[in-house]
Amino acid sequence: MMRRMWSLVWPSLAGLAGTMALLAGAASAQTAGADRLGNLPAKQVFGEQKAAAPLAARSIGFYSKGCLAGAQALPVNGATWQAMRLSRNRNWGHPNLIAFLERFSATVPTVSQWPGILVGDLSQPRGGPMLTGHASHQIGLDADIWLTPMPKREFSRDEREKVSATMVVRKDRRDVDAAVWTPSHIAAIRTAAQDPEVERVLVNAAIKKALCRDAKGDRSWLQKVRPYWGHDYHMHVRLSCPAGARDCRPQDPVVQGEGCGSELDWWFSEGNLNPKPPATPPKPKPPMLMKDLPEACRQVVLAP
Repeated sequence: MMRRMWSLVWPSLAGLAGTMALLAGAASAQTAGADRLGNLPAKQVFGEQKAAAPLAARSIGFYSKGCLAGAQALPVNGATWQAMRLSRNRNWGHPNLIAFLERFSATVPTVSQWPGILVGDLSQPRGGPMLTGHASHQIGLDADIWLTPMPKREFSRDEREKVSATMVVRKDRRDVDAAVWTPSHIAAIRTAAQDPEVERVLVNAAIKKALCRDAKGDRSWLQKVRPYWGHDYHMHVRLSCPAGARDCRPQDPVVQGEGCGSELDWWFSEGNLNPKPPATPPKPKPPMLMKDLPEACRQVVLAP
């Protein structure tokens, strides 16, 4: 009887041992893979990812030095938004960002003449550095929203690649283009800045200047709107780290005040408007390597 019991139990024990060995081997292989990843350029590694990491949603690291687990894709079309430049596969974000875009886009038609918004780059499927373009947008909490209203018809995929956003800054860079700038631009930017999850909104200094001049009533939201180079076709909306996100490194708080005084004048000095290239071009910075990112980002890449 005892011999028969062992004959029944032994295959199960053997199977369990085999399974444990396989799991140990998989863990060892993953560790080895993570070690090999360390010296690879991060933008190459993350640029090759085509799908989100099937993990719990986490923004890991800093906006310009991190990655994203459990990303969600913004649908190509919504009732009040259309995603642009689909070939880039950058319509991924933390669930908080996707939820923000849905509620923000739904509010815009109620406060402006825009039927909806056109959404540019968010993040890659697993975040991280990009092959081209942005230094930030790495942890799924950044979104480029065009300063061009969504049309009342659906763009074709070809149009989404070729249609350009509207330039709203004057050619001399000192103010907005009066032929393009409308109260709806103010309403859209104000609505984004007033959202409690928004950390800051980056725009061209000329746009900030126009907002300082034209904003009426409650102006407290101007504090979140910060000038930065570029951003003359779109606003860059950045969300705060999710509540309780220990792996997400927050940005320094925005400076108190509207930001409409001498600190804004600095952006219109001749050296900033028309900077001269250095006599000796600086050496290009070495690429960010995987080992430069938080260690958890290697596990995000290796997730099946």
